Amino acid sequence: MKIEIHQGTVADVLIVDQQIPEFDNRNTHEKLTQRLSDKKHLILVAVSEGIPVAYKMGYQLSDSDSDSEFYSWLGGVVPSARKQGIATQLRVIQEEWAKKQGYEAISVKSMNRYPAMLQLLISSGYHISGYEDEGSSDNSKIKFLKKL
Repeated sequence: MKIEIHQGTVADVLIVDQQIPEFDNRNTHEKLTQRLSDKKHLILVAVSEGIPVAYKMGYQLSDSDSDSEFYSWLGGVVPSARKQGIATQLRVIQEEWAKKQGYEAISVKSMNRYPAMLQLLISSGYHISGYEDEGSSDNSKIKFLKKL
């Protein structure tokens, strides 16, 4: 599978999201654009044969102590394109972009129900930096941070 990665749009993200069973179509155009509005952000899209198959998106955290932290908000790979290193490529490009923009760290949250993501983060140099208790270990969020 030949993959091209470029900056994309919310529409590209939704094409991918509709093919990811874990996401249950919970992301809408309104939800995504509202979260990104008035924030410096990046949407990366991986395309195979003209069709978006993965994405990674994030934005500058304004509620942090400074504007030096980039939050890697959402990402996903369609099931047919998994286990091919696409998520890693997207992560590396996002980290390089964030570093060039002057960010000092990237933060991300994940959950126990996504073990592949937890493994990817830890093996990629992200450190556990916190925990948001949502009442159960499956729904609670584990916070990660990586210094750039």
